[in-house]
Amino acid sequence: MTYRRAAMPALAGGLLLTALLWWAGASAHALHLPGATGMLNGQAAAELQHWLAPWSYDPPASAQFGTDVSGGTGGAAGAAGTNYLALYTTAMQIRFSAVFAFFVPGALLLVRRLPPVHGRMPAALLAVWAWGVVAGTLAVTVSAPWLIASGGHGSYRFLPQLAGVISSGRQVLVMTALVAAALTVLIARVAAQGTGPLSHEAAPARAARLAATVGTAVIALSLVVLSYLPVAAALQQISPDIGLFAEPGDLLRQWLLLGAWSGPGGAPLGSWLLYRAGDVLLLAVVWWVLRRLPGLLTRATAPAMAAGAVCATVLGLLACQLVRVVVDGAGSSLRWDLLHLSASLGDGVPAALTWGLVAGAAAALTLRVAVRRAKITDATTPVEDAARLG
Repeated sequence: MTYRRAAMPALAGGLLLTALLWWAGASAHALHLPGATGMLNGQAAAELQHWLAPWSYDPPASAQFGTDVSGGTGGAAGAAGTNYLALYTTAMQIRFSAVFAFFVPGALLLVRRLPPVHGRMPAALLAVWAWGVVAGTLAVTVSAPWLIASGGHGSYRFLPQLAGVISSGRQVLVMTALVAAALTVLIARVAAQGTGPLSHEAAPARAARLAATVGTAVIALSLVVLSYLPVAAALQQISPDIGLFAEPGDLLRQWLLLGAWSGPGGAPLGSWLLYRAGDVLLLAVVWWVLRRLPGLLTRATAPAMAAGAVCATVLGLLACQLVRVVVDGAGSSLRWDLLHLSASLGDGVPAALTWGLVAGAAAALTLRVAVRRAKITDATTPVEDAARLG
């Protein structure tokens, strides 16, 4: 599919994702109404409020009483409060603009290299969905400094605050990104009609399996080694005294760890194995997607493989987290418990972006080398056979 045909679906999906997130944030104030508490109960309303707040233009309490931080009185205090509110508004403007700016290029690449035709519709939908979650996470990240400054204490433990802001708003992203992905793929399917047969570069099965194994090993480094609690604790305790950028442990954990696990300890072995089944599922999803990716892509370029690996890791995380929700929710009797249990959805997306890019690059390099060796072997085999016959 050409860039011209792929541009319209990507733009439409980006606009819809931005509009849905804005609508979700604008609806946050409705949860303060008396009827909302009566219908949802206080616990559920508070949980939804926590989910929607990162996308709301209504400033938090820290931005509203930013004058307390300034220490001014009268007109000076009012001017300081206005400045804090302006910073918050700027942060939200950057956030919504960045959602669109990050979603469109990724969706454009995915739709072009993975057009939703000839059985690729489910794969394209899942890939664009995962990329929508990544785009929203990146938007939250780039707007975080303005949001932190609007609280009036941006110089205090900046990196831990940054880690906390990055981890917010992910639950709404998971749902809205799915809707935006569905629209993107539907428009892309219509745009792809009449384009004729798609060009395709077949990859040997052995090379594809080797590339998938190498990429999965990269993901396993984060999931199995770095996420082991003693290692993760040592990583989080890194706190060099370098002024504004001191205490980077929380931020490193956010961007490097796909989970957290320890040995069975005092927990029953069956429960421990159920939780580890989610980790196994994550690695299985990543391997299966990377194995199929060279055959699904019209051309297995390094950017396409990297984007596909990121999407595969995000999808694996979501599958793992859904397993955890089912395990934790067994026997639950509270009405709001499903919302409470679903709070972990979208965790680990920054780490999925980091390791997915590395895994995709490693898989693309391995695939290229393996295909080249296979071609050399195929070219030399007839010569050797002829020499034997001679």
